[in-house]
Amino acid sequence: MPPGIAVDPRRPVEVHEIREPGTPSRVDTEADARDLLVRDLVDRAQHGEPEAFGDLYDQYVQLVYRYVYYRVGSAELAEDLTSETFLRALRRLDSFTWQGRDIGAWFVTIARNLITDHFKSNRYRLEISASDMLTVDRDAPEETGTEAAALRNLTNEALIGAIRRLVPEQQECIVLRFLQGLSVNETALAMSKNEGAIKALQYRAVRSLARLLRET
Repeated sequence: MPPGIAVDPRRPVEVHEIREPGTPSRVDTEADARDLLVRDLVDRAQHGEPEAFGDLYDQYVQLVYRYVYYRVGSAELAEDLTSETFLRALRRLDSFTWQGRDIGAWFVTIARNLITDHFKSNRYRLEISASDMLTVDRDAPEETGTEAAALRNLTNEALIGAIRRLVPEQQECIVLRFLQGLSVNETALAMSKNEGAIKALQYRAVRSLARLLRET
C-alpha cells in the first residue's frame, strides 16, 4: 500500500465487475437486448400486428407526453398532441427505417412537428412555473451527483429565474432532465443528440446556472 494513504476498515469494499477483454458489460448486454426487442416490435408492427404497435406505445408514451407537456405547458393539449403523435406514427410506420437512432427519436420528431404546426412558429417556448416543479414525476429515480444536489438546494423562484437566462438549448436540457424528470437517454432522444452530448450540455448548463445565481 502506498505510504500516506489511510484505509477506513469500516468502509465497505467496492466490488467491480471483472470480465475478459472484449467481453460486453452487463449494461451493454441489457442495452443490446432492449434494442433487439424494439427492432422486433417495429418489424412486427410494420407487418400489421396491432399488438406490437401497442407495445411500442406503452414503452414510449410517457417520453412523448413529458416532452410535449414541457413544450406546450398544458396537460390537456399535451394529451391531444401525444395521441396525434402516435396516430400519425401508425399511419407512417412503413416509412420508418433504422438510421442508428432509437425509434423514440422518430416519435419525438413527429411530436415536435405537431407542436410547430400548432403554434405556427418555431420560436422556443419555456413553459415552466414554480407549480410545475412540484408536479415532477416522483416515481422517477432520484438523480445523484453534485449537479442534481445543487439544483435541489435552490428555491423554486431562484431556479426558474436563472433558467430563463440560459441559452435555449441549455434551458431545454435542464428542464427536461431535472424539472420534467427525463433520463439522460430520454433527453437525448427528445433533443436529437447522443448521451455524451447531453451530459456535456448539462454540465455547462449547471455551471452557467451557478454563475447566474451568484449574480442575483
